Amino acid sequence: MKLVNGNYQIDGVQVSDLCNKYDTPLYVYETAKMEEQYNTLKKSFKGLDLQINYACKALTNINVLKFFNQLGTGLDTVSIQEVQLGLKAGFKPENILYTPNCVSLAEIDQAIGYGVRINIDNISILEQFGDKYGNTVPLGIRINPHILGGGNSKISTGNIDSKFGISIYQLAHVHQIIESYDLKLEGLHMHTGSDILDTEVFLSGIEIMLNTAMDFKGLKYIDLGSGFKVKYKPDDVFTNIEELGKEVSKRFKTFCREYGDELTLIFEPGKFLVSEAGYFFARVNVIKQTPATVFAGLDTGQNHLIRPMFYDSYHQILNVSRPQNRSRVYSVVGYICETDTFGWNRRINEIAEGDVLCFLNTGAYCFQMSSNYNSRYRPAEVLIHKGSDYLIRERENMEDLLRNQVEVDF
Repeated sequence: MKLVNGNYQIDGVQVSDLCNKYDTPLYVYETAKMEEQYNTLKKSFKGLDLQINYACKALTNINVLKFFNQLGTGLDTVSIQEVQLGLKAGFKPENILYTPNCVSLAEIDQAIGYGVRINIDNISILEQFGDKYGNTVPLGIRINPHILGGGNSKISTGNIDSKFGISIYQLAHVHQIIESYDLKLEGLHMHTGSDILDTEVFLSGIEIMLNTAMDFKGLKYIDLGSGFKVKYKPDDVFTNIEELGKEVSKRFKTFCREYGDELTLIFEPGKFLVSEAGYFFARVNVIKQTPATVFAGLDTGQNHLIRPMFYDSYHQILNVSRPQNRSRVYSVVGYICETDTFGWNRRINEIAEGDVLCFLNTGAYCFQMSSNYNSRYRPAEVLIHKGSDYLIRERENMEDLLRNQVEVDF
């Protein structure tokens, strides 16, 4: 989003026109930024057999999935419904990797029926899988390297207290199961968490993975998940993908020589690809002065954007209606019957009732985690592609709220 002649634009489309045309609250996504992020990854890991799988849990709108399919990504899925969406979006089954957690063998059976690739992350299911399929269906295994990575405890997935993956201390048991059932293991998977601040943590996880891989024969891929950090503040730290790419590429080439085969290196970015491509617009309903602060109350709440309340995540907030105004301090809050505060004591260009505010970095895990709490409608979604705007999800209405309810006569 750029300020051009005093007005904000996204890929040439006026923000004010978008908000007038589609109303607020409104999610807007920019394909140009998604493609830029994807190309950055591709260029940073040179000389490797590299596969980028979009972690679609970040944003599963069917049009976004179609766009990434056109770019040439694969798909990282964590539920059978995401698998089905990926297939509907045109992804080939072999380009979809399904890595569920705490699901039954029945759901894994369904994924196998679709022909997608399977990752298993616990010993119980691994044994059930082996008993049923033996060496007839290839599989991958998700390893827990016991590394504390991630910007928040709720998004750290590779530590010893995490429910995700098979512990590196259980590898002897894994080998026993593989041998007993003659399993066809084709890959190892790891994901240590999101928003990793220290790349050394990521590199140490890679070292554990590659050392572990040396004990498994016939592998085709190593999947290192993601967790790359993006900027949420103007002066924020973020993952230097170019530097990380050099380090990882050098180490992975050495590993392939020692292993005796050229394996595919897989990454599964979600937030890195779509976070900065997303904008959330909301209108100011009321300015409320109290003895403690000045509240800017919006036509939205945690039902549409829960991350600040859930993760204490930071989203930069801009007044797109008055970009030239002097700044004042506000606490930006929602209209939900909870303390749904988006930001305390934020310095924002002076706000008047009716102004539109923009939350940056809302492409990942924002609409995706929205709800109908307080029986509010979920907002519309719009895609900006090559200078044109497209409605990709209609705003909900009362029919949507009642759609699956069954009225009974008492």
